Amino acid sequence: MLRSFFLLVGWVLCCELGAVLPALAQVGAPAPAPRVGAPAPMPRPVAPVPAAQAAAVDTVQLTLAQAEQRFVQGNLQLLAQRFNVTAAQAQILQARLWDNPVVSLEQNIHNPETGRTFDVTRTGESIVQVQQLIVIAGRRRAAANVAQAAALVEQYNLQDLLRTLRYQLRTAFYDLYYKQRTLAVYDTEITSFQRIIPAYQQQYEKGNIAQKEVVRLKAFLFVLQNQRQQLFVDMAPNLSDLRVLTRDTSGAYLQPQVVLPRTRDLSLGPYSMQQLVDSAQILRGDLLARTAYLQQQGNNLRYQRALVAPDLLVGYTYDRAGSYIQNYNALTLGVAVPVFNRNQGNIRTAEALIQGGKAQLGQARLVVQNEVQQNYQLVGLIDAQFKQADRDTTPFDRIIGGIEQAYARRLIGLVEFLDYYQSYNDNLVQLNQLRASRMRAFEQLNAAVGRPVFRAE
Repeated sequence: MLRSFFLLVGWVLCCELGAVLPALAQVGAPAPAPRVGAPAPMPRPVAPVPAAQAAAVDTVQLTLAQAEQRFVQGNLQLLAQRFNVTAAQAQILQARLWDNPVVSLEQNIHNPETGRTFDVTRTGESIVQVQQLIVIAGRRRAAANVAQAAALVEQYNLQDLLRTLRYQLRTAFYDLYYKQRTLAVYDTEITSFQRIIPAYQQQYEKGNIAQKEVVRLKAFLFVLQNQRQQLFVDMAPNLSDLRVLTRDTSGAYLQPQVVLPRTRDLSLGPYSMQQLVDSAQILRGDLLARTAYLQQQGNNLRYQRALVAPDLLVGYTYDRAGSYIQNYNALTLGVAVPVFNRNQGNIRTAEALIQGGKAQLGQARLVVQNEVQQNYQLVGLIDAQFKQADRDTTPFDRIIGGIEQAYARRLIGLVEFLDYYQSYNDNLVQLNQLRASRMRAFEQLNAAVGRPVFRAE
């Protein structure tokens, strides 16, 4: 088979040279007639339009920068988390507010001596009390610090959510792009076979070729159509994710646009593994949220200790006729004596939460470090394989066109023709899968670091 392949490549190159040299020597000479009984070769289409594209209501070309802009501005999950941040920030204001004063009024309903009801004159009884709760030991400031740390946790949760959703967006974008490129390969091949089969069907009906050739061609076309259908099914989740993340309700067929030279130029470059690990320790939103949570628990411990000091209740009382003198005025003070309840349980809980938060932070740092190291190594392996396997597919397109002509002229058999076609198809499909895997690996490393360090847009 390898010998036949090299002979065929040589034949294609000879045909290309033969098409130029006779034209210089014999201008206007008629072309040689094709072999009797064989269908004439037909030109290959250059850029077939995918059937899914043609059937779509609308096709929208989308760059990654446009997708990220729509994502940041319209994603509903980000919007909901922004409201969580706003709600947490409102709790800072709430923690700083003073308690409202309590005003109470007591009025005699019926005065049996005067026979009056609701007597508010000098002969009736009226009592007015005003009380204000005053917190001491810096409790209001401590509560505000707890709320402020909680708001900071929500801000970092928003940052981490943005990191996670951006990773989903970018991987869905690149996966969809390379699957659409593979879909175009299938569309080109299916179009070619749909053009070839009717011609060979006519030759079979004329008795020039065997029926088994037509049957094999139709069977191969059926396989290509099934593979294309499965690929279109695999594209659906990527297309759905892209629409949901960008809040696209148009139902249009999204067509990602990628600058291939920039994707090929991606490299780990000057970044060492330790540099990316150090960056991740600083940039990762989940680590920052864990750190802020630990700070929140430290503030909560100080707040719980401040609760040991009792609140001071200051009040004023006016009694018109119910005391030992008329128009009684008095100052009232109240305080809870911390004899039994000194908030021991809440203090111990806060101390335990601090220790647990430290352990969780250490675990999170270890996980982030391993994520960066693992993805860094994965990118190195896939990128090395990509640099060895990636190549311009133009020569293969020309060779497969020559194979079609060779089969039409009966220079190769049906088995060799289908074998070459299958090899051509597998090469392009696997090459696109390798490219998609490489971009996915780079995006995984970006997500592990906490920001898009490696960008191809």
